[in-house]
Amino acid sequence: MSEERRVTISAVAQEAGVSVPTVSRVVNGRSDVAPETRRRVEDLLNRHGYRRRSSRPSTTARLIDLVFNDLDSPWAVEIIRGVEDVAHGSGAGTVVSAIHRRSEPARQWLSNLRARASDGVILVTSTLDTPLQAELHRLNVPIVVVDPAGGPTIEAPTIGATNWAGGLSAVEHLLSLDHRRIGVIAGPRRLLCSRARLDGYRAGLRAAGLTLDDELVQEGDFYHESGFDGANALLKLDDPPTAIAASSDQMAIGAYEAVRRQGLRVPADVSIVGFDDLPEVRWASPPLTTVRQPLSEMGAVAARTVLRLAAGEPEASPRLELATTLVPRESTAPAASG
Repeated sequence: MSEERRVTISAVAQEAGVSVPTVSRVVNGRSDVAPETRRRVEDLLNRHGYRRRSSRPSTTARLIDLVFNDLDSPWAVEIIRGVEDVAHGSGAGTVVSAIHRRSEPARQWLSNLRARASDGVILVTSTLDTPLQAELHRLNVPIVVVDPAGGPTIEAPTIGATNWAGGLSAVEHLLSLDHRRIGVIAGPRRLLCSRARLDGYRAGLRAAGLTLDDELVQEGDFYHESGFDGANALLKLDDPPTAIAASSDQMAIGAYEAVRRQGLRVPADVSIVGFDDLPEVRWASPPLTTVRQPLSEMGAVAARTVLRLAAGEPEASPRLELATTLVPRESTAPAASG
């Protein structure tokens, strides 16, 4: 009667409707699994005659995979800080990867993910092609998306910020200073957050009985150079704006340099508002008025969510948006009269 049924953890996970790491935690006697999930997995393990190698709890490290398109921005550092704080407090490690919007690095990352059996994945403004999404789904690893790019995405909880309200507050601030001709340096059109911020800018102007002319909108990529180029184009208009709302702090700092090179001053000649509230902008000259996006908090919430899912607990909400707030500093001032 030595019939030994060779069932795999992967097969049990699929039948139980949970991730492989969750089954692994049950097998190894770990406590971080919801009671109902534990009972369901234990029942299947017993039914299939799964034999544990040891009754001692495992000391295998818990891991969260944190995936960006790129890592060359202080914006990414703030997200990492939030994830790390929660991961460290939970006894988990963090594996940070960049997939550079190309399929080959993404496939390499997916291969590494399979090998290390991460507890969960946090995707930050990352887009994966359909075959890679299907493979992620087959792995049945919990996924949380931070700042979803927009368009068809993986079915997963998402963590974002109130981008529309942030754009609105930036324009309302400039309008309160009597600016009526306001230029915008928007983010990439393909990103949901960029479109939401631009819609917020437009809504603020409409509420004041104004419109955002197409010539007053420049598209950037969130980085300094595009902010410089966008501000240059705006300031060379026959009727240039008296204020510029940039959809990222880095583009706002690029706009500073464009203003300086044209012999103008911030804010005496041109007021500038950013978006993000990165730590360094308070040290800009002058300190930058900006919309605070709670980046580290977004990372922390994403980490807590993915750890809950890995423990077999239900998601609290499929979509969570954290509040943005205007942070007035010295880069904005009343519009110069006539």
